[in-house]
Amino acid sequence: MIIRKLLFLGLGCSLTLGACSSGSSRAGTDGDTNLVTTDSGNLPQPGESKNKFSKVVGWPNGRTPVAPSGFSVSKFAGDLTNPRWIYVAPNGDIFVAQATTEGKKVSDVVSGRAQSQNMNESSNSILIFRDANHDGKPEIGKVFLSGLNQPFGMLIIGNSFYVANTDGLWMYPYKEGQQEMTSPGKRIVELPAGGYNNHWTRNIISSKDKSKIYVSVGSGSNVGENGMEHEVRRANILEINPDGSGERIYAAGLRNPVGMDWNPESKKLWTAVNERDELGDELVPDYITSVKDGAFYGWPYAYFGPNEDPRRKGEKPDLVKKTIAPDLSVGAHTASLGFTFYTAESFPEKYKNGAFIGQHGSWNRSEFSGYKVAFVPFENGKPSGKQEDFLTGFIVEGGDKDVYGRPVGVAVAKDGSLLVADDAGNTIWRVSFK
Repeated sequence: MIIRKLLFLGLGCSLTLGACSSGSSRAGTDGDTNLVTTDSGNLPQPGESKNKFSKVVGWPNGRTPVAPSGFSVSKFAGDLTNPRWIYVAPNGDIFVAQATTEGKKVSDVVSGRAQSQNMNESSNSILIFRDANHDGKPEIGKVFLSGLNQPFGMLIIGNSFYVANTDGLWMYPYKEGQQEMTSPGKRIVELPAGGYNNHWTRNIISSKDKSKIYVSVGSGSNVGENGMEHEVRRANILEINPDGSGERIYAAGLRNPVGMDWNPESKKLWTAVNERDELGDELVPDYITSVKDGAFYGWPYAYFGPNEDPRRKGEKPDLVKKTIAPDLSVGAHTASLGFTFYTAESFPEKYKNGAFIGQHGSWNRSEFSGYKVAFVPFENGKPSGKQEDFLTGFIVEGGDKDVYGRPVGVAVAKDGSLLVADDAGNTIWRVSFK
């Protein structure tokens, strides 16, 4: 059984940034390419807020995103329903979370392989794909679990399959290799549902020894404008035990942390964070950062280190002072969501242990930024070079506001290829090295 058809979306401009640290200060722009480097000590001043919204036109037949020379891009699964996140199971099965607000008919089609069966399924579902021979064309593609409430993060620990819905973390009994969830689950943690724009997403990752689960929860507002009493347990990464007990705040002040992964060299937890809107084209930079236990990253009182937000001026000087600057800026309003370290062997050596970032793309900016998958090289557990474009072509050239698709989740398959969830394009793209 395999899956069905939707539409496409995307935007892009190139907004890349250099390494940042609280002790350095450098800022500059390169007009035509929107190249921006920003450090916490010398950020641009707040400016006029401008918007530019994209128009999704869909991917023409035969057209794909563009990767660097030597790489091949193909459609791993198409005609889906807003696929946002990808999880690769220990046995190599690929799970995809679809999350929208209305149900659609799901047909049994993957990469051109079709069977006769159709099924009516809610788009708030999880799909399973299996590509046993690693040819980029799944032999199996079907609904694994449905009837969910805006699912996003997924995780397998032993005989348990976890799903992070917007309103809670659910645990289901699981047996390796099963193709459909037939047993009821239970909610082990209740979470605050919804959030500002698309801050309804809840991602999850386990510690390496599987003794802890980390849950990312985005803010319910842009900058706390509805009152901080509505932000309890939000803008945090929470730590819990696998049974849902023992909850504590692992790190706070992270406006909308989404992608998370463990650095293969330093063994530290890293995350990609969407920063705030309405302070101008170049503020505030989204970022990727190592996450320090007990640290405060500023939201909503400060940003990118102890830089006070003018809309919260004078409110919490103690928290402003203790705000930690993130490791690396990745561009203002890029909506950097996906995040994974590349630990496989299939790509050239320069990509080893580096980070791929799915940048969904801007709206609160006069010109598009993001709308691509970016790459940052790492060495000894730290960024070792500037961000560079890896997967582009989501914006229609000369189309003003037209886009083909918008990348979100990124994951490394067992064969070493990179999988990219294009929610607006309703496609999972596969990038392999020839």
